[in-house]
Amino acid sequence: MKLIEPKVRGFLCTTAHPLGCKTHVKKQIEQVLTQGLDNNQQTSPKRVLIIGGSAGYGLSSRIVCAAGYGAKTLSVALEKPPQENRPGSAGWYNNYFLEQWISEQSGEAYSINGDAFSLATKQQTLEMIESQFGQVDLVVYSLAAPRRIKVAAETGNAQTYQSVIKPIGQSFEGPSIDTVSGKLKSVELPPATVDEIDHTVAVMGGEDWFDWIKLLSDRGLIAEQFQTVAFSYLGGELTKAIYGAATLGAAKQDVENYCQEINNLLACDRETVKARVAVLKAIVTQSSAAIPSLPLYISALYQVMKEEGNHEGCIEQILRLFNQGLYSTSVQCRSDRAYRLRLDDEELKPHIQNKVKHLWDQVSQQNLTEITDFEGYRSDFLKLFGFAWSEVDYSQPVSCIPDH
Repeated sequence: MKLIEPKVRGFLCTTAHPLGCKTHVKKQIEQVLTQGLDNNQQTSPKRVLIIGGSAGYGLSSRIVCAAGYGAKTLSVALEKPPQENRPGSAGWYNNYFLEQWISEQSGEAYSINGDAFSLATKQQTLEMIESQFGQVDLVVYSLAAPRRIKVAAETGNAQTYQSVIKPIGQSFEGPSIDTVSGKLKSVELPPATVDEIDHTVAVMGGEDWFDWIKLLSDRGLIAEQFQTVAFSYLGGELTKAIYGAATLGAAKQDVENYCQEINNLLACDRETVKARVAVLKAIVTQSSAAIPSLPLYISALYQVMKEEGNHEGCIEQILRLFNQGLYSTSVQCRSDRAYRLRLDDEELKPHIQNKVKHLWDQVSQQNLTEITDFEGYRSDFLKLFGFAWSEVDYSQPVSCIPDH
């Protein structure tokens, strides 16, 4: 038994609380069961592969598919298992407790703990799909990783790509927040080199998504009513310098380019699009916490959208994506391109962005917690790792390994 406390370094929490992660998963399941889905048995997903299904939008997608549709799910993610006196990663606990719940409902769920970029993990996944699913009718690509090792099929040579968060063409200077102390700070970043841009696109772009779909297609593992979706973010003017017009934006454009390549691969036309990009709103995730200025932007955005009554968290966004986008039989979410669904519509409304900019322009250390929802941001950040849940007594020691 061990007393587990949050240890936050920069934008990462290096510990995770098992009972808090269980609560995190349980809350999302309850949201799905309460809200429900437009469950058309003819079209709803039944066999789902989630690449990066242990946290964030990938985890929420898995919960929606399992709890909302009763689908079989397989998650591929690289997570750290717990040891006797050392907690595992939040993603490991998320998978464990979700699969425990699915088993209690007599459902089927599988996980592969491995590097989704690697050919070995891909082959292991294909074999499991072949033996347990037969085929898949939905692939959710939600992979977020800082580096990628790519092995050339012809030579077997390996190259490591490392992503960076930098502007393109000019330096960046902007405000951000230290998650631990709540102190405002200034961030300065030089422009990315050509190599850094290329590396970021190689890690966070769409090539690996395409590789997954091609392998599935070549193996005959794609069902007739197949769909695949990857997640993206565009943002507005306030985040453009560090996101949309920066290395991350270049990677997201690459995702869109490969989305069209996947549709070509699957012989789709405008009426039979099978690969889509879902552009989602800014929320607190492990990935967004690493992006300079985004914590401050999200804190201001949360303040405005909660006041407006149109705030959505991770699970609400994914519920809307499935209910009104991917598997809609009635109301459709906005689509500005044949392959692109816009779930960021509320965030980017002009009056919302104007209010956020007003807060952005006047925020100071003295009024940070008064005019923005930084406390909500920090609470959501800690909840990702199983902390800050009122239902959990963190003064009590727990076993790092569940059920021990």
